[in-house]
Amino acid sequence: MFQKRMVVLWIAVWAVLCLAPAAQAAMPAGFDDNEIRIGQWGPQTGPAAPWGSVARGSKLLFDIVNEEGGIHGRKIKYFIRDDMYNPAQTVAVVKELVERQGVFAFVGGVGSATGMAVRDYLAAKKIAWIGPAAADKDFAFPLNPYLFASYPLYKDEGSILAKYIVEKLKMKKIGILYQNDAYGKDGLEGVKERLATYKMDLVAEIPVEPTEKDMASQVLRLKTAGAETVILYVMPTAAVITMKTAANVGFKPHWVASNTLSDYPLMFKITGGLWEGVITGALAETPDSKSPLMIKYREAAKRLAPEERWGVFYYAGIVFADPIVEALKKVGRNLSTEALLKALNSTKDHQTLGPKVNWTEKQHQGTDSVMIHKCGPNASYIMLQDWTTNDMATWKK
Repeated sequence: MFQKRMVVLWIAVWAVLCLAPAAQAAMPAGFDDNEIRIGQWGPQTGPAAPWGSVARGSKLLFDIVNEEGGIHGRKIKYFIRDDMYNPAQTVAVVKELVERQGVFAFVGGVGSATGMAVRDYLAAKKIAWIGPAAADKDFAFPLNPYLFASYPLYKDEGSILAKYIVEKLKMKKIGILYQNDAYGKDGLEGVKERLATYKMDLVAEIPVEPTEKDMASQVLRLKTAGAETVILYVMPTAAVITMKTAANVGFKPHWVASNTLSDYPLMFKITGGLWEGVITGALAETPDSKSPLMIKYREAAKRLAPEERWGVFYYAGIVFADPIVEALKKVGRNLSTEALLKALNSTKDHQTLGPKVNWTEKQHQGTDSVMIHKCGPNASYIMLQDWTTNDMATWKK
C-alpha cells in the first residue's frame, strides 16, 4: 500500500512539473475580453519619493477611462510597484509584473538608471513601454521597436535652458550641478553644446552622486568660480540641500533647473521658500491652466483621488500615459501587441497637457519641446516662454 501511494505521489509531482511550463506559456498576452493589464514602477518611498506621484497620476487617467466605459469594452487593470529609485529593485518588480501578473504594456517609470536596468528585458519579452518618465537619449537611440519616448530629452532641454540664460538673462558666468548618471550627464551635454555656439565655457561643472547628503564643497566651488547662474540637474533632495547650503554661506546665484524640479509648491515648501524666483523647464501646462482638459483632470482628481495633491509630477503621469490610451482606441477590439505598435507608430501631433508627440516606425523620440516657467510668490507659476523646440537637435535631421 505504501509503495502504491508513493507511485501515485510521484505521478502527481511529475504532472505538475510538466504542466507548469505549459500553463505559463498559455498565459494571456496581457489582456482578455474584459481587461487590459498595464504596469508602472516608481519611487513611492526613498530619496526620490516626490517623483513617485507620476505613477499615481497615470492611475487617475486610467480610472477616468474605466469610469467612462473602458476601451472597446475592456477596462484597464493597472499595477503600481515601488522600486525606491533602485535599479536592482526595478528589475525585481518589473519581472514580477511580467512573469506573474502578465502585463500587456508599461507606461511611465521614473528614472534613467532604473529604466535602463529593464529596457532590454522588456524588449526581449516583446512588451511595449510607452512614455518613460525620464528623458535619457538611450531610451530612443538606437531605435527600440517596443519603446516609445514622449519626454523631451534632457539634452534638448539643457540646450534650450542655456540659450534662455544667455540671450534672455544675459548671464555669462554659468555653473552646473548635475547628477552623476545619464539624467545629469545628458543635461550637461546639452548645456555645453549650446554654450559652445557662444564661445562660452561653464565656470564650474560639478557631479553629484544620488546618495550625497552634504553639498558644502560643491556650493563652495560654485561660489569660488563666480557662477552668476547655477543650473540644477539633480533630484529634489539634492536641490534642497544645495539651496539651503548656499543660503547659509550667502551665495545667491540665479537658479535654473530641469523640469524634474518644476513642482513649485513642493519645492517651495521643502526649501522653506527659497524656490521663489527659480526658473525651470516644463513638460506640461501650468497646474492652474484653464484648458478644458486640465480642468477635467483637476476636477476628476478631487473626486477620484482626494488624497492626492494636484501638481506637476502628479499630472505628468497623465502626459506619459495618454498616448497608449489613444493608441488602444485606434486599435479597436482586435487587440495584440503588433496592432498596438502599429497604432503607436502612426501617432501624429498627439497633444493633451504636454508637447505635441510624433512617432513613426523609424523615430521613437516623440518631441524636443519644452516650456520655461518661473516660480513666483507663494509658489505660483509664471510662464516665461511657450513651447520651444531645440534648433540644435541633431536627431531630427
